[in-house]
Amino acid sequence: MEKDNIVLIEKEGLINNLIVNIRKNSFGILILTPALLYLLAFLVIILYQIIILSLTYVAPNLSETFPTVKNFLDLANSKEFIGAFKRTIVFTLVGTPLELIAGMIAAGLIFREFRGRGIIRSLFTLPLAIPGIVTAIILFILFDYPFGHINDLLLGRHTFFPKIISTPIPWRSSAVFSLGVAMFGKVWRDMPISMLIILSGLQSITKDQYEAAKTMGAGALQQFKYITLPLLIPAISTVLVLRSIEMWKEFIFPFILAGSYPLLGTLIDRAYHEWNSATEAATIGLILLFCIIIFTTFLFYILSWLRRQLVKI
Repeated sequence: MEKDNIVLIEKEGLINNLIVNIRKNSFGILILTPALLYLLAFLVIILYQIIILSLTYVAPNLSETFPTVKNFLDLANSKEFIGAFKRTIVFTLVGTPLELIAGMIAAGLIFREFRGRGIIRSLFTLPLAIPGIVTAIILFILFDYPFGHINDLLLGRHTFFPKIISTPIPWRSSAVFSLGVAMFGKVWRDMPISMLIILSGLQSITKDQYEAAKTMGAGALQQFKYITLPLLIPAISTVLVLRSIEMWKEFIFPFILAGSYPLLGTLIDRAYHEWNSATEAATIGLILLFCIIIFTTFLFYILSWLRRQLVKI
């Protein structure tokens, strides 16, 4: 009886604390509830429709079969899908660290106070002010073949730059070149987001810790290893998770600059408009969603392990 009474009292205490917290934050909850319901409703509706479409097979005679996994089996045997899947993995694994490195370099440049830091910071955030499609079109013009500005420069058609190549480079005829240009555009445009996240992490580290390390004889490399890096892991984790998700589902830059070498994001558009198959487009979209979830879960595990190792130090 006494144990039952203790458990009952604990439950009543938890309920009372919950009620108190709800009352304290009632205004915020009231403001955010409509937006939350709106997002959840659309998420459930869209996800439900994608699942239904992905499990529906439409035969050439327009007869439908549901439920079936034939769409998944057909994609598993599709060379175009396998190629897009491999390119997406490479695009994500290479582009995500590049965005982190670019953000860390930019944040390190503007972290310390100097004259004109505000102007430099504004310049670094300028890519966000330019729409992604505009950036992609500018890169398309720069790397056009055979009369793009980059080819003109490398061919020595401008007096201020020496001649490096003898024939123009067909940038978009190669998967490496075209996806490399697309990745460059993506990293350049999204770099300010990574920079601001890393910069906020750097600013959260107090100067007292660096001063204490200096008094103990720690050099710049030791300060970075034992102070900056461990305390910057949350910001780095945020950048890696957010940027990897964006890399997985990237559409604009690969679509405009590497249309002949689709990623999963651009293959969805091709399946819907060129193949006239909404079911295959939904299937690719569902596979892309699973890839993002699996990769993000694995990334969280790696980052948590890394943080534990650094804390041990």
